[in-house]
Amino acid sequence: MSRVVHFEIHAEHPQRALDFYTSVFGWTSEDWSGFAGVPYWGLVTGSDDTPGINGAIMGRQGPNPIVGGPVAGAVLTVQVEDFDATAAKILAAGGTVAMPKTAMEGMAWQGYYHDTEKNVFGIHQPDPDAK
Repeated sequence: MSRVVHFEIHAEHPQRALDFYTSVFGWTSEDWSGFAGVPYWGLVTGSDDTPGINGAIMGRQGPNPIVGGPVAGAVLTVQVEDFDATAAKILAAGGTVAMPKTAMEGMAWQGYYHDTEKNVFGIHQPDPDAK
């Protein structure tokens, strides 16, 4: 079976996107631009105690997408411990709401946001009492 082992977030302003994701989710980063030959920052999303899929932020080949336009590429969803606290961090860091907090009844809270580069991503808080 194949599994996702790496992701890339494209950004017109990679440093702004890097600042957004590291401040909201606490991910760590390392500048890999020298290896890639383009602006490229590796991201570590997990730890020894918590698994994660590592990825990168890289320079976009063109302008950022338009809010409300079609999604280009995959949408990443990040599991969080506290939906409301994470949503507040997203908004404080310059993100905007794409789809508000919604109960997935008996399973979780789910919502979608735009990062500073207008990419759509989700946050997901497991909660068997969600309704």
